[in-house]
Amino acid sequence: MPVTVEPLQQIQGVHLVHFQKFGDGRGYFYESYRREWIPGAREMVQGNCSFSQAGVLRGLHYHLKQADLWGVPVGRARAALYDFRPSSRTFRASHVVDMGAQAAIGLYIPKGVAHGFLAVEDCYMTYMVDEYYDGTDEYGVRWDDATLGIDWGAKQPPVLSPRDAANPLLELIAPERRPR
Repeated sequence: MPVTVEPLQQIQGVHLVHFQKFGDGRGYFYESYRREWIPGAREMVQGNCSFSQAGVLRGLHYHLKQADLWGVPVGRARAALYDFRPSSRTFRASHVVDMGAQAAIGLYIPKGVAHGFLAVEDCYMTYMVDEYYDGTDEYGVRWDDATLGIDWGAKQPPVLSPRDAANPLLELIAPERRPR
């Protein structure tokens, strides 16, 4: 089965990339990025890696300048998305996607869509971005804000960084820090 890319109907601009895995007794391989997979996307300019122990929750984060492309080649993560863009036809929609070795997908997240993930198992995430790191473009919203409508499926309280634990509720985010 070749790589297929499908727009996520629940959130405008988000795409799921279904990777084509090639494997044998030694392991597996898949192509994880081609620029032409996401129509209209800018070129990815920086790659990053993250390892998270089971129970860690990272997010929710959002950017006003940058899009992300996530993959989870090892372990399992539950990605959560919230459309924070008032100009989007799916404004205020949320969605959860399981990713990992058993669900070999990529997740393209456009700027203005809040995103985070819960490490369901120890997991390794690779992600590419279309802007170089800029600490002034790092924003967050509280992961458990009930107005987001996200069911993380966590069996116990997640482990958060101090920064993520301090993220504000959606209603408290200043207008100048919101997507337009």
